Amino acid sequence: MRQTNPAEVSSYAGSLVAVLSSLTLTDIGIIVGIVTALATFALNAFYMRRKDQREREAHIARMHVLTEACHE
Repeated sequence: MRQTNPAEVSSYAGSLVAVLSSLTLTDIGIIVGIVTALATFALNAFYMRRKDQREREAHIARMHVLTEACHE
């Protein structure tokens, strides 16, 4: 693994500070909006997948009960 020297770290830190200081409030709002939209999409997809899995398991259980009731 390559070691970073202090000059390289300070160069990257200076670049980051320069980019962040050039952002306007509008730019920051846009970035926050994009991050919020992506987080909302990811959480919604995660919970919908869990909901679909629960519904699938409930359906299988109902079908199992109905199948056993028909065989009696």
